[in-house]
Amino acid sequence: MKARQIITIVSAACLLAAPCFFSACTPPPAAPKTAAVQPLDMPPGATWDGVYFNPMWGYLHIVAQGNNFEGRWKRADESKWGEMTGTITKDIARFDWKEYTIGMVGASGTRSGKGYFRYTRPEGDNIDDVLKGVWGYDDSEIDGGEWDSIKQRNKQPDLKSVGGEAEPSVGGWN
Repeated sequence: MKARQIITIVSAACLLAAPCFFSACTPPPAAPKTAAVQPLDMPPGATWDGVYFNPMWGYLHIVAQGNNFEGRWKRADESKWGEMTGTITKDIARFDWKEYTIGMVGASGTRSGKGYFRYTRPEGDNIDDVLKGVWGYDDSEIDGGEWDSIKQRNKQPDLKSVGGEAEPSVGGWN
């Protein structure tokens, strides 16, 4: 009888200690991936406010207030829409984004992450300004893909014109 009690106690102790033992073997979570970009001066006369177009992402509306900005887009195929908020340092804008699948509710219909844009002006005359960017999922700024957009002339940003039926906000200025 004593042998059974000892085995039971030892087994229980092993079961209780197992999570502690195995967690010590688990590597710590990886640090978020951040792009190593250094801000440069903006092109002469350039402003972040505007509407930018990409064939996949559609029209991205950006409104800046001081060193902060908010943006919204609706994909060209109208399957998803999203919003971003972030900070601007010269020609670099870093942002948090959320994208919502139209017609889906709940966690499976929402993706989020981080990213950055660099505001650029190609060489030449009568050339449109461009945002060259990269986005990532969750806490990573760089593991998702590229996002380049051309600034549209004579189009004013209208954040309220972009969104879905239920318009949650990342932290925006609705």
